[in-house]
Amino acid sequence: MESMAFVVAGFFVGAVVGLTGVGGGSLMTPLLIFFFGVKPYLAVGTDLLFAAVTKAGGSVSLARRRLVDWPVVGLLAAGSVPAALLTLWAIRRHGATDPALQHLMTSVLGGALLLTAAATFYKALAGKAQPRQLPAAERAAAARPRHWALPVLLGAVIGSLVTLTSVGAGAIGVVVLMLLYPRLPLPRIVGADIAHAVPLTLVAGLGHAAIGSVDWRLLGLLLAGSLPGIWLGSRLMTHTPERLVRTLLAGLLGYAGLKLVWM
Repeated sequence: MESMAFVVAGFFVGAVVGLTGVGGGSLMTPLLIFFFGVKPYLAVGTDLLFAAVTKAGGSVSLARRRLVDWPVVGLLAAGSVPAALLTLWAIRRHGATDPALQHLMTSVLGGALLLTAAATFYKALAGKAQPRQLPAAERAAAARPRHWALPVLLGAVIGSLVTLTSVGAGAIGVVVLMLLYPRLPLPRIVGADIAHAVPLTLVAGLGHAAIGSVDWRLLGLLLAGSLPGIWLGSRLMTHTPERLVRTLLAGLLGYAGLKLVWM
């Protein structure tokens, strides 16, 4: 029964990701901690590889449709991947099972969920105002930040946050890109965010695996449910009120974040 419960949880998270585009870590990690009693370090490490696999397919699809601006991805990764490696080094040095580190992970996870809730609510309100298309002649200019260091620095913040909590590569990443590249069409922002999440979560996930913070059986069960869930959610996307779904999801994430902060 427990195995089937994990498959159902994976299906639920996959369906929500397909419907809203919100990163699975925002839901999967607190779900594993609250409902299944998984230790925070195992929930984070397992969810990172879960995210890497689920987003890899989406990244390939977006790249084939030429919706990924690779210079944008490169600048973010230049900050996020080294920051992820530094965070992994710190986790390894202190020990993943250290009570103080697990308390830190839980507290930071709560804060990250509150940020994600705010970002999701912001996207629900401002997402429609984002341009959907841009003439080819203007795309190069739209994909240039005001200063190259800004996406690198914010990428470093996202890299540390994702490695420590598995949260931040989805909703927070999209909002960061919306602020850094205000003229970039929304589909290209989503494409850059998903493409950037793949190497980041893969590096962070493999690093957690190296220090024993991944439950491989649990990962397989979650993927067995999430892949059909994403397929179904992506096809129901056009038949659901996106703003209502995002607003309800923001409330759920905010509740989970407050509960974790006060644990």
